[in-house]
Amino acid sequence: MPTNISPLPPTQTLPLAGKTILVTRAAGQSSQFAQMLIDCGANVIEMPALEICQPSSWHSLDNAIANITSFDWLILTSTNGVEYFLERLFATGGDARSLRNVKIAVVGEKTAQCLQTRGLRADYIPPNFVADSLIENFPEELTNKKILFPRVESGGREVLVKELGAKGAEVIEVSAYQSCCPKSIPPSAEVALQSGTVDIITFASSKTVQYFCELAKQVFGDNSIENYLESVCIASIGPQTSKSCRTLIGHVNIEAVEYTLPGLTQALIQWGVETQHVVSP
Repeated sequence: MPTNISPLPPTQTLPLAGKTILVTRAAGQSSQFAQMLIDCGANVIEMPALEICQPSSWHSLDNAIANITSFDWLILTSTNGVEYFLERLFATGGDARSLRNVKIAVVGEKTAQCLQTRGLRADYIPPNFVADSLIENFPEELTNKKILFPRVESGGREVLVKELGAKGAEVIEVSAYQSCCPKSIPPSAEVALQSGTVDIITFASSKTVQYFCELAKQVFGDNSIENYLESVCIASIGPQTSKSCRTLIGHVNIEAVEYTLPGLTQALIQWGVETQHVVSP
């Protein structure tokens, strides 16, 4: 009997077939991204270069939550910010209704989706998934607006706070979570780096670049990481991450056009297609 179902393509036709990709996403946050790469034919090795945990103190966040009705806007720039802020809100006796008079701005669709799973909807999502776009396209006059910004405890970009302040807003920054460098490298990642079998390393934040370089000392010692990774393709999720890659690793080969994990996946697919075309006879 005739069928309209086409046979699955051979593995070698997939855009990332034969490529070993080291993924440096935080522990527990890399599985979906890794699966997208596997579906494109890649051999994925996970090397978490970031751990997310609670801040050193809840004091500033708890104080802000106790006075939440005094804020005009709540700005959340990551899924971590959403999760840790809301968990603390609920832990201190609040719920979604506590935010009924506060407008919520988020950076990125993932952040908005994370918020929605908790029963809340963003009032404003900037057109591009970066903090700069949030400032440039903010939907209302910021003069005398009071803004709560739960964020990473240290190491985050300061441009958002400075620019909002320059436009007349009062921005209250509070530590909602912190990012730390893991203490060790998974054996599979260590072997891959030592043997030089890694083709691509992906980075989704500047912090992962920084912590990867610290962890890599366990493999390469204090020698220049640039020499060891000179022939490795470095893939970045966006401009700020690329800047860190150039500073700490020495080069960037791929930068996502859309600053999301699907966007980074698409950039890798495009690179894989172009590479296959170049090497084809």
